[in-house]
This record gives sequence, structure tokens and C-alpha cells, in this order.
Amino acid sequence: MIFLLWPVISFAQSSKPAFRLVPLGVLGGVDESNLSAYMLAPTHDDNYICLDAGTINYGIQKAINNKAFTMPVNEVQKKLIKAYFISHGHLDHLAGMIINSPEDTAKYVYGLNTTIGTLKTHYFTWQSWANFADEGEVPKLNKYHYQILKPGEKIDIANTSMQVQAFPLSHSNLTSTAFLVQSKGSYLLYLGDTGADRMERSENMHQLWQAVAPLVRSKALKAIMIEVSFPDEQPDKSLFGHLTPRLLMQEMAELQTLAGVPLKGLNVVITHLKPPYNKIARIKEQLHERNKLQLRIMYPQQGRALNF
Repeated sequence: MIFLLWPVISFAQSSKPAFRLVPLGVLGGVDESNLSAYMLAPTHDDNYICLDAGTINYGIQKAINNKAFTMPVNEVQKKLIKAYFISHGHLDHLAGMIINSPEDTAKYVYGLNTTIGTLKTHYFTWQSWANFADEGEVPKLNKYHYQILKPGEKIDIANTSMQVQAFPLSHSNLTSTAFLVQSKGSYLLYLGDTGADRMERSENMHQLWQAVAPLVRSKALKAIMIEVSFPDEQPDKSLFGHLTPRLLMQEMAELQTLAGVPLKGLNVVITHLKPPYNKIARIKEQLHERNKLQLRIMYPQQGRALNF
């Protein structure tokens, strides 16, 4: 039998946070006014990226109401958002970008090759909307520039001081993405929709945890943003590539094993909760009950800024 001697380690928030996160939309499901989209920038820096883009305009309005920003809605989108990072091609993760594209400014759109392919062939087409990108159907309006990410390769994010690595995730019948964002030696990990490896018959989550385990050991990973879409009562056959509280905690236990240190106090931001609200309440109850690792579980609110 092997015993791991783990040092006492805490992931409580530093007095000098590295990142500012402004949720523009936090839910999965049917509420089109509150779908996955998160503006992220280094602290004291106004050059943001948007992690997914399900809701943009209404989310910015909520953020202004909550004093996260002091400029008008259109200026926040045009001036502060420097790039979109789209995790996969489902509408609840990109509809806000599409709808608001006529009033937007030139930007990069980052994604894995499969995601960019979906944008080219299904959304930025003249049959669906208009082609605001610089590739695909003609005429091309050349507002958005597609940037294909190669799994695991770290690149600079244009017009920001941040870097990013992309990792593939398994989401039922398509590939989703995790984005590992770095700023001055600090990291934040955002996962798009994903199922557990054992449900998806995949190694994607395991490979992601292997990649970030050293950052957990060094306390450089400031937060993990990860979905929990359904309560534990959801049948396995009806998960559709999503997580439950039980499955999330199994994944966190694997990360702890690979990191070799306790995850106590690690910021874990729960995203993509799916209405109805009685099920959301049940998810939160089950996460509380199953939190044996003593994670710092957080539930983002639309328009309310967080610091990590």
C-alpha cells in the first residue's frame, strides 16, 4: 500500500488577485437572456477575452447595472472585448456573438478546428445570417478573424497580455474545449460543456487533469470553471455529454490524486446549471453534500464581477 504524505496547502484567494471575471451569462438551457459567456482579463487591465458568447448584450447591461463597468453597453463590447473563445458549436455558447456581430468591432475568434468549421458552415453564412468573418462564403465582411487553436499549444492572445492553451473535451457527439488562460504566471481554467471520461469513453478529462496538476501543486491555478448541468437523479442515458455533482466530484478526486496535494480551498466555479430552478437548487444541495474535498464552490451571478 502506498501512502501519500500531503503538505497542508490552501487555495484561498490571494490579497492580490490575478484575474477579473465578469459573467455575462451563467446558465444552460432555455433562458436566452442568461447563457454561457464570461469576460476575463488580468486584474487592472481592460483588455478582456470572452469565454463563450451565449449572451452578450443583456449580460453587459446587467454588469453595468451592478457597476462592473461604467461605459455604455456598446462600448463595452466594441472596446473591451478583444476576442471570443468559443468552446463548441452549440447555440447557447455562441448566439450572443452572432446576434451582436453587426454592431461589433473587428476581433479574433478562437477555437479548435472543428468549432471554427461549424462557424464557417452553419452560422456565418448568408443563408443563416451574414458572413462577418474573413473565411467562408463570399462576400466576406472581414470583421472577425478566425484563429484555429492546436490542442496543447500555448499562444499569445492578440491585443491582450494573456496566453492560452486549448484542450479537447468530449461532449456527446462533438468535441468541446477547455481553455487554460495564463497571465503573469497565474492560470484560470475554463471548461466548455463536457461529460465524464467514463461516460464518454474518453481520456480527455484525464489528459486535462494531467496537464494542470503541476499548476495545482504550485498554487498557480487560481480557479476552475466547470459545468454541472443536471442533478444526480438524471439517468446516465440522458446526460448528453454533461456532468452531475457525483461525476464532478469524481473528476476532482482524480485531479487531487494526480496533483498529489489536497484541493481544499481551490476555487471551483460551477457553470451551465440548467433550469428549472428546483433542479438547480437540488444540484447545489448535492454539491454541498458531496464536497468532501472541501473545494471553494462558487456560483457566478450574471453581471457580478469576481476576482481570482
